[in-house]
Amino acid sequence: MPENPSRPSKQSLRFVRAREAQACAVMEDYVEMIGDLIAELGEARTADIAERMGVAHPTATKAIARLKREGLAVSRPYRGVFLTEEGEAMAHRVRARHRSVVELLVAVGVPRETAEIDAEGIEHHVSQQTLAAFDKYLAGKE
Repeated sequence: MPENPSRPSKQSLRFVRAREAQACAVMEDYVEMIGDLIAELGEARTADIAERMGVAHPTATKAIARLKREGLAVSRPYRGVFLTEEGEAMAHRVRARHRSVVELLVAVGVPRETAEIDAEGIEHHVSQQTLAAFDKYLAGKE
């Protein structure tokens, strides 16, 4: 039976999900970086965020504006960018997800340095169900 042309196909829904995940991944990377900078330096200045993310200052400014609109960050004049409670929670989730992916890759034989690099891409596209399976596997390895 042919698919209804007015409804998205299963394949197109997968592509939509991938695009949404990519947009979310950028936000998550910025939130994680802001959290890391605050932990390391006590604040996250836009210039430092741009440098660490490897982007131009205006690109970082635009991303920070989006985080502020989403309620994940606030900024104070001459003080930098800070995470809201929601932003801090997201940063915590992203770090935990990153650690799970890295540890799984290392457990199956990927060198840690490579696992860290690969996890940056994988961590944003892995489902909660898959993460739970990763964690269950890793718990059995201990």
